[in-house]
Amino acid sequence: MAEEKKRYSDEELEFFKKLILEKLEKAQKEYDELKKMLTNEDSNDINDTTPSFASLEDSVEVQNREEIARLAQRQLKFINDLKAALVRIENKTYGICRETGKLISKERLMAVPHATLSIEAKLNRDKKKK
Repeated sequence: MAEEKKRYSDEELEFFKKLILEKLEKAQKEYDELKKMLTNEDSNDINDTTPSFASLEDSVEVQNREEIARLAQRQLKFINDLKAALVRIENKTYGICRETGKLISKERLMAVPHATLSIEAKLNRDKKKK
């Protein structure tokens, strides 16, 4: 009977590191774009100096800005989660479920590279919440 792996090999960790770095770069670009969208209100158009009676338009604009802010906040959390995964790779603890201590499947890590729970642990946690 084959012994169950306790951690991913250095080669596998290097593969995941490249994957995470690619996702991190893309996520950072998206976050930067969202920040630009939020701060772009400082443009030199005349909208900020002319009186506006279109309160409905203003309300929609506020909603849009709030949504962009939520997206930016979510993107920043994703970036931080990816950075934490890189630390786990350096510590050689990447891919180990923090609840079961077993390896998280490669398929799960490919889909969610910052995962800290195996599917088994995630399902058990979701059952407890219900």
